[in-house]
Amino acid sequence: MIVERPMLERRVIASLDAGRIPVLLGGCGSGRTSLLLRLEQLVGRDRAQYLDFAAAATTPERCLAAVRRACRLETGAADAVPPANARAAFDGLLALLDRARTAAGRPATFLADEFLDLRTFESFPGLRHIQREIIARLAGSENRFVLASRFTARVHRLLRDAPPKFEVMHLPPLGPAEVQVLAGQFDGAQTAATAQAAPHVAALTGGRAAYVVLLLEALTSMGPAIDPVAALAALFAPDGRLTARCRESYEFRLHRARGYGALKAILGVLAEDEPLNLTEISHALHRTPGSTKDYLSWLEDVDLIAAQGKRYSYTDPLLRVFVRLYGRPVPPSDDEIVREVGAFAKSVLPRGPEPAAVAAGTGAATAEATRDTGIIEID
Repeated sequence: MIVERPMLERRVIASLDAGRIPVLLGGCGSGRTSLLLRLEQLVGRDRAQYLDFAAAATTPERCLAAVRRACRLETGAADAVPPANARAAFDGLLALLDRARTAAGRPATFLADEFLDLRTFESFPGLRHIQREIIARLAGSENRFVLASRFTARVHRLLRDAPPKFEVMHLPPLGPAEVQVLAGQFDGAQTAATAQAAPHVAALTGGRAAYVVLLLEALTSMGPAIDPVAALAALFAPDGRLTARCRESYEFRLHRARGYGALKAILGVLAEDEPLNLTEISHALHRTPGSTKDYLSWLEDVDLIAAQGKRYSYTDPLLRVFVRLYGRPVPPSDDEIVREVGAFAKSVLPRGPEPAAVAAGTGAATAEATRDTGIIEID
């Protein structure tokens, strides 16, 4: 589902119109791809081209061939010449991005998803330090670009000395008002009641677009009882869609970092208790502070954790719930899932009266499911 965010879309287009290159940063499921696809529609498919480099960045030769096949813009006959080697293919890709034009001969707009994945080309001869080349070529092009990545720390390092033309935009979480509008797009018997539960949905998901969509889908398919906490617990079942989504994010980022096993151990330590400082983590890990510091820097590099005041914690609270539930040799029981999700909900949900539509439908079934488990009750 493509999430529409009109205010953010207008901000990106204004940046483009001002001659800048917006760089969209956000974690897994934050809505980067949805935003790029929406921009392609808004700018016009005859003038804009979306490209997913997470899928296309294989070898330079195959990447260039794939982009040529997919591109609807005018790339010129000369660009169709097969490259002689990896370096020539990479140069051809940069030339295509730089010189492509619309059918009317106007500068084109490229919407580059996961543009950092082009760094995989650095293992090929003659392409050891190409990221700076990419930045320099895009900055000097007449074409327009919107770049997106889930790796915030890496992009900030790359752009540290980049021209001021690049404008970094961190995707903000969806607020209750945006969640309410999004709920109206679902076709379900409980859509109206779900919309009134928007503040709770926003709080439970941290406003992360992918999580919001999953929770809204679960709520609109519920019976008369609208219970965001119970729906979240169901999504965290062993075969639940939120479990699958968190596992994908967890494994993807770990495989992009160094020290896989040790990093999993640190995430397990922080799942038990956070925030923790370096000394506390090294003691729990039974490793020296020096080696632990390296591991922590590798986790920060892929944005799994963040440090605030020298104390480390998860960047995604729901990913921490996932690790608490599934970072062990056996799957959790239903009671364990209810208990963990209940404790999490209690920590993030606002105190005070619940929305009327939520309160009216939540009754004995939820109370029975949550009795003696510590889960917060929405009634």
